[in-house]
Amino acid sequence: MKNTSSPPSQQDESFMKPGKTIVIGGGAAGLMAAGRVAERGAEVILLEKMERTGRKIGISGKGRCNLGNTAPLPEFLGHFGKTGNFLRQCFQQFFTPEMMSFFEARNLPLVTERGGRIFPASGRALDVVRVLANWVKAAGVTVQTGAAATAIVVHDGRVRGVKWPGGEMACDNVILATGGKSYPRTGSTGDGYRLAASLGHTVTTLRPALVPLISPDPLVHRMNGLELRNVQVRLFIDGKRKAQEFGELAFTGFGLSGPVVLSLSGMAVDALDQGSTVTLSLDLKPALDHAKLDDRLLRDLAKRGGESIDSILRGLMPKEMVPVCLAACELPADLDTSRFPGKSRKRLVQWLKDYRIVIGGYRSFNEAIITAGGVSLKEIDPRTMASKLVDGLFIVGELLDLQADTGGYNLQAAFSTGWVAGSSV
Repeated sequence: MKNTSSPPSQQDESFMKPGKTIVIGGGAAGLMAAGRVAERGAEVILLEKMERTGRKIGISGKGRCNLGNTAPLPEFLGHFGKTGNFLRQCFQQFFTPEMMSFFEARNLPLVTERGGRIFPASGRALDVVRVLANWVKAAGVTVQTGAAATAIVVHDGRVRGVKWPGGEMACDNVILATGGKSYPRTGSTGDGYRLAASLGHTVTTLRPALVPLISPDPLVHRMNGLELRNVQVRLFIDGKRKAQEFGELAFTGFGLSGPVVLSLSGMAVDALDQGSTVTLSLDLKPALDHAKLDDRLLRDLAKRGGESIDSILRGLMPKEMVPVCLAACELPADLDTSRFPGKSRKRLVQWLKDYRIVIGGYRSFNEAIITAGGVSLKEIDPRTMASKLVDGLFIVGELLDLQADTGGYNLQAAFSTGWVAGSSV
């Protein structure tokens, strides 16, 4: 039965200090949790399977580390979709202002860039790793690297210890923070899901998220390396428009990547897994409607009629796209542009406004930024990150069935859930 008596006084140090805590996983959530528990006076041991902590942080944001986002709380939660409301009480305890103050107080200046994205001013993700590593060390955390937990020991519904290749250690609390399955070379190989499931927790279907998409279209592959900005991209599932994003994308040797594609990939992956037809529509001229774009093309033809078609098209798109456009619109390279057929012109305008690309698959966890799915939120207390099934167990970060699009939202969730768990043991 829970103790419902009045809280002890602040002077009762022996009562207030948390018991011995083991944190499993030295990523963003794990480091934040370990440091927070330790600075409250507890003995903390952090087990990290890799040879150093913070491996995934160090490569995040293309090596720059997008720490968070300045979006207001309602908008921020909206980026997590239906699961966002779970984080409301957590963010009320530790959110963007607290995260920024935490790092700036430890001599890591931050900058805010387009879209509210927060980065270290140095542009170095490894500076974030350094700050966290120095903090947990100063707080007194014992960091054991090269140590992969193999089991969490539970008796009578309560955590009693952790097994690892070096033996078994007794403890009062365990914070499980091993990360998901994305970028497994950093140590995120899904161990935490197995540990949580072994204690009775439900783990929803795991799949790559914020992941590049594969297209079977050879014309797409011809544009490998081309990056586009200010493009409107719409996602169609079984012919019905489901979502859209505006921004940057990149063509690859297998299909598409870039921020807008990654943001749409979650719905695309789920649809592909269900056997649905998935198509992306690219609007290459979102600032112009069909009529205005047609007028512009007519003006170009009036001024430059007689020039080669590829020369005229280079005024409308990158040169790498010209042969793809000609093939897709069935325009001969020797077309007489002084007598540009009306049907051909209309077909060109339509392609520029609605370039359809069939999506046939998605890349693996090796290239996914995060993992979709995870430990069921119904089994976690949103105020504390404590397990509702096992006393003394807390589950944080990417292990939870929480995922957002790009922009710093996922890393903020890792920091916040780690901090709250560390404050709650």
